[in-house]
Amino acid sequence: MTRALLIVDIQNDYFTGGKMELEGSEAASLRAGALLAAFRDRRMPVIHVQHVSTRPGASFFLPDTDGVRIHTNVAPVGQETVIQKHFPNSFRDTPLLDHLRKNAIDELVIAGMMTHMCVDATTRAASDFGFRCFLAHDACATRALSFGTTKIPADHVHGSFVAALSGSYATVQPASELAASV
Repeated sequence: MTRALLIVDIQNDYFTGGKMELEGSEAASLRAGALLAAFRDRRMPVIHVQHVSTRPGASFFLPDTDGVRIHTNVAPVGQETVIQKHFPNSFRDTPLLDHLRKNAIDELVIAGMMTHMCVDATTRAASDFGFRCFLAHDACATRALSFGTTKIPADHVHGSFVAALSGSYATVQPASELAASV
């Protein structure tokens, strides 16, 4: 089994002062950073996914802005792979699947943002492609949502999506446990 760390969209626009600030982004990025350090220490594969918004009317992750940059807490170093995407699913119209297969990677530890969007879409797709997935639930962040007149708090959004992924699509664990098992 070859395991890789997949860090999805931990980018500046999700942090304080960004165009789409998430709840808990700083804490989640620090946990993702600790997981990243564990993978680097063991010289295990790391893949960074960076969302670049190209659709008309996009308001964040715009090309050539500070907001689109990968946050310093998890910034790529050396020859670490960076995959750019334009859709929530990190596999859609990207070289990610080919990269994983070429490098015989069959297990993914996933951390990132937003839990309810890109983390969810990427985890489900990875599982459907046959990868064994581990989700570092506390190294992910999201925001509150609304449905009709009901406001759903960010912690409920996060918990609901993590609960839905747990078991069928991923083994869900804290980042510290996943780092210790690398």
